Parts: sequence; C-alpha cells; structure tokens
Amino acid sequence: MKATRKKVLLLDDEPIVCERLKPALEKIGFYVESYTEGQKVVDRVMEETFDVLVTDLKMQKPDGLEVMDFVRQHAPATKVIIITGFATVDTAVETLKGGAVDFIAKPFKIRTLCDLIVKLTSSEPAAP
Repeated sequence: MKATRKKVLLLDDEPIVCERLKPALEKIGFYVESYTEGQKVVDRVMEETFDVLVTDLKMQKPDGLEVMDFVRQHAPATKVIIITGFATVDTAVETLKGGAVDFIAKPFKIRTLCDLIVKLTSSEPAAP
C-alpha cells in the first residue's frame, strides 16, 4: 500500500504568511493549499479532505472561528490550528473549547508550526 502525503490547508488574510509557510511545509513533504479568503477554504473542505487546517483568527467574514466551526462540522477528522496576532487568554480558551488542537500567537517561528503539524499528522498508528 502506497503512503499518501498528508494535506495541509492554510488560511490567512495576509498573503506573506501563506507565502512563507507553504514552501516550508512542502519542503518537509506535505501537500499544501493556501488561501487568503475564508469562503474559499469552506468551498475546498466540501470538495477535499485535509489532515490539518491552519487558520488566522481575525479576518473578513467568515473569520477563523467561523471557518473552524464549519470544518469541525463537515470534516471532523481535520485538526485545526489557530494562529493570531491578537492573542489573549480569552481567545485561546474560546478556540480550544471550540475544537482547535492548538493556538499560536504571531509572530511565531515557522519551525515551531511545522514541528506541530508533523506531530499531529504522525500520531496515526503505523501500518503492520
């Protein structure tokens, strides 16, 4: 049985975030799609299954929380990581209670996020 590449969906209304994260994740073997509009991510989730969604919190509608809620309902196996430049204890608690697996404040080290995604996607048991 051939192993499939893990798929990551990136959403941030700042193109530079996607431009930096996408090649870093591709370099370590992930298939990555990146978007700057939440509605496009909602549309993609209806068409394709992703292992991880990394989404910014504060954006035009739908914002990161709304996208996360949609993904939790329509693709419950997809792990959601929230990134934000507006980190507070309240927003961290809200996102984690809403189903995010992690909450990362901007600025962050790309390596830190990559390591987290590797950890999240390698937790499945190995094939016999």
